[in-house]
Amino acid sequence: MLLKLYHALRLTLSFAWELLLSNFAVMRIVLMPRLAIRPGIIAYKTELTNDLALATLANLITLTPGTLTLDISEDRSTLFIHTLNISDAAEVAEGIRSAFETSLLELER
Repeated sequence: MLLKLYHALRLTLSFAWELLLSNFAVMRIVLMPRLAIRPGIIAYKTELTNDLALATLANLITLTPGTLTLDISEDRSTLFIHTLNISDAAEVAEGIRSAFETSLLELER
């Protein structure tokens, strides 16, 4: 029980941190004289199996400025995510995995 509380707190703090960082990143893009963005869509493979955990991940991604979960594959193994500025898809995927999915996997157990 205490371990689940730890992972829930870790997820909450991680989301708050990502929210702060992404707000500054989007603000910097908006305030620049020229729009220097590379929007794109990535296919993010997830290890989550629980529908609630998957919906939570999709919502956390959407609530973070600059990202939007567009769809979930029928087999529920892939999320399709639009990002405002994508330079490296693997880096975006790793950021999602470390910020959100790791804690959700622990809460799912």
